[in-house]
Amino acid sequence: MSAPLAGVVPVVPTIFRDDETVDLAGTARVADYLIDAGVDGLCLLANYSEQFSLTDAERDSLARGLLEHVAGRVPVIVTTSHYSARVAASRSRAAQDMGAAMVMLMPPFFGATMTVDGPGVIAYFGQVADAIDIPVMVQDAPLSATPLPVSVLADLVSKVPQVTHAKIETPQAASKLAALEGVFPGPFDGEESVTLIPDLDAGAVGTMPSSSVPSELGEIVRRYRSGDRPGAVAAWEALLPLIHYENRQCGLRAQKILLRSAGIIGSDRTRAPFGPVPDRVRDGLLELARARDPFILRWARG
Repeated sequence: MSAPLAGVVPVVPTIFRDDETVDLAGTARVADYLIDAGVDGLCLLANYSEQFSLTDAERDSLARGLLEHVAGRVPVIVTTSHYSARVAASRSRAAQDMGAAMVMLMPPFFGATMTVDGPGVIAYFGQVADAIDIPVMVQDAPLSATPLPVSVLADLVSKVPQVTHAKIETPQAASKLAALEGVFPGPFDGEESVTLIPDLDAGAVGTMPSSSVPSELGEIVRRYRSGDRPGAVAAWEALLPLIHYENRQCGLRAQKILLRSAGIIGSDRTRAPFGPVPDRVRDGLLELARARDPFILRWARG
């Protein structure tokens, strides 16, 4: 990439058939929908892709198949997180060789107690960066038990300049983004854009949401960046009940429910032990979505 990535870069969910086998063709169809939604990039194999339920062979097949299918239409980030710096570096090199524009990693952790201190975080990302030539995004997510205070993130960018982007999805994200002003060329917000406007106010250049409403979020970000903050706020507030319901009631399952309801995929299955949401929750999500008629519900009819 010749410039830092910005805008809307949704996570591509891994689509499974009803028997929980990977549906690569269905996942590629989701990528086509997202590109038609006007996104600025795609992120593969992230937590909202259920990366934690995939075998290494499935990860490789998905990354290779989707990068070939996207064929450079938009930049693609591949998530390569692993506790082992050696494995993370190997995954990152493989992603680069397949055509990834960037890799994204959480800091190393395993469970609730195996964490890494600040110097260990910097050494870890340094080993990954030494294996590749493409940019690195650090994912600051509550799932990782390794803390990333502002001081460590600033030190990381200073000592590993390949780390050019960050996805901040921790509580009080806006305060952290404001404290990191000027540190990252590409700071992103997360959590399905629940705090999008405060995060943009604090310096975020984009958002990394689910695949549920990327077209609408793209319009909000473009309005904001063009100087129409009141219009962006109004559009975000109109969308917020649906985003909030996704985040708090469904999690990663919401996007699959909407994709299946829209006829984009054939199954909204998640892998056990991740089960389906109750019918009343599904009905509530669909009610909120249909009232707003988002692009996801219209794409397959177009």
